[in-house]
Amino acid sequence: MIIAVDGPAASGKGTLGKRIAAHYGLNHLDTGLIYRAVARALLDQNLPLTDELAATAAARALDLSVLDEDRLRGPQAGEAASVISVYPGVREALLQGQRSFAMRGSGAVLDGRDIGTVICPDADAKIFVTASSEERAKRRWLELKIAHPDLAYETVLSDIQQRDTRDSNRAASPLRMADDARLLDTTKLDKETAFQAAIVLIEADLSRNR
Repeated sequence: MIIAVDGPAASGKGTLGKRIAAHYGLNHLDTGLIYRAVARALLDQNLPLTDELAATAAARALDLSVLDEDRLRGPQAGEAASVISVYPGVREALLQGQRSFAMRGSGAVLDGRDIGTVICPDADAKIFVTASSEERAKRRWLELKIAHPDLAYETVLSDIQQRDTRDSNRAASPLRMADDARLLDTTKLDKETAFQAAIVLIEADLSRNR
């Protein structure tokens, strides 16, 4: 069983993806971490994020089994990932790895921006998680200001809006809701309510496909 969870930055899809995977006993992959890892590889080598060839080479060399989640969190890695994720070579290099992960064992939950449209278009269930840019920025700001107390909300909001624009307008695998996905707007939902709503939508898809 494969479940695709897509949505823009800070929509809550990562948190939902983990809980959904635990609920169904499936593997989970936060595909955003993959792009962060590629971007981090460039930053660590002092290579410019504008170097598409270097980014593609880093993507081809990436080992999905050794992602350091703690090191890949934070605004710098997120912004850098948004820059390199527009490169077709990077996306192509990471495509098969994501598909292979989805096919392991009894299946997986993958969350990202193109899971239901490109990575796993035949997923058994698809949800598209979203929220207003203001609410997403508020959530991300509250999360980040613990480690970065001087971070301004307006800075996070601007970052979210820029990433939305890049993700939606890139030539390769742009962010969009799959035609057969179910929409989940979490703007006014807490984490528990959002999770319960997601399960209802997923069960509706699974029932349809049985």
